[in-house]
Amino acid sequence: MPKKRRRFKKRYLLIALVLGYLLFANSCMTMRTSSKNTVAFFHEKEVAFVEKTLTIQDRAVHFIQTGKKDAPTLVFVHGSPGSWDAYKAYLTDPVLLERFRIVAPDRPGFGKSDFRKSMPLRAQASILNEFLLRIDNGQPYTLIGHSYGGPLIVQMALDLPNAYENLVILSGALDPNAEKPEKWRKPLTWIPLKYLVPGALKPSNDELWMLKEDLIQLQPRLEELSQRTLIIHGKEDKLVPYQNVPFMEKSFTNADSLKVISIEKENHFIVWSQERLVKDALLEWVR
Repeated sequence: MPKKRRRFKKRYLLIALVLGYLLFANSCMTMRTSSKNTVAFFHEKEVAFVEKTLTIQDRAVHFIQTGKKDAPTLVFVHGSPGSWDAYKAYLTDPVLLERFRIVAPDRPGFGKSDFRKSMPLRAQASILNEFLLRIDNGQPYTLIGHSYGGPLIVQMALDLPNAYENLVILSGALDPNAEKPEKWRKPLTWIPLKYLVPGALKPSNDELWMLKEDLIQLQPRLEELSQRTLIIHGKEDKLVPYQNVPFMEKSFTNADSLKVISIEKENHFIVWSQERLVKDALLEWVR
C-alpha cells in the first residue's frame, strides 16, 4: 500500500475516533432520567407526581413535584454533578408526602435544565429564586441543599431573605479556605477542551472551578443570614471537609436558630447513607 494512502487512512481513522469520542462525551454520564423511566418509578412507588419545565430568564428549569400542593414546601437542591433523582427516596417518603409539598429541580446546566450550560453560584441562585416565586403556593419554604447545593441555598436565602423560613445544609461547601480546586480543572473549562468532558461532568467541572471565587464573594454576606439553619455533616467527609462546619458556626451570627448534627465515621454521601437520620432531622426541624 502506498505511504500516502496509509497516511490518509490513519488521518481518516483519527478524525473518526475524535468525532466518535465527542458523540460519546455528549451522550454518556448525563445523569438524566427519561420521562418514561420517571413515570415507571413513581408508578411503582404509587406516588402521584408532577413533571414540568418552566422558562426562567431564558433558561429551562425542569423539576419534579410530589406531596400536597397546598402544604409547606421542601425544596431539595442537588450537588455537583446531579439531578432531581438524587432525592428519589425523599420525593416518595410517605411521612414527608403527608406533611409537605416536595419540589426537586434540576439545577441550571444539569438534568433537563439546559444541560451542560454551566453558571456561577449567584446566577444559579437568581434563576432558582425566580423559579420558586413562580410556583409559590403561599406556604413557607424550606431549602435543603447537599454539597454544592449547600452554598447555593445560602446564596438564594441571602438574595431573597423574606422568601424562606428554614435552611438545611447537608455536607455543604461554604468555607473558601477549604476549597482547593485541582489545577487540571481550568484547562477543561476552555474551548475546545471543555467539549471533551463527558456529560454532566462538564458543567460540574466548570462550576467547581468557579466555586472558590464564588465563596470568597459570598463570605462577607454570611453574617446577614437570618433563616433557621440546620447543618448536617459527616466528620470523615473527604470531598467537603468538616472544617466547613465551624466556619459556618462562626459566620452565621444572625441566624434565627442554628443547629449542627455531626455524624461520626461518615463521609460526604449522607443524603443516601444517612437517609433516615436526615428525614427525621427534617421532620423535627421544620415547624
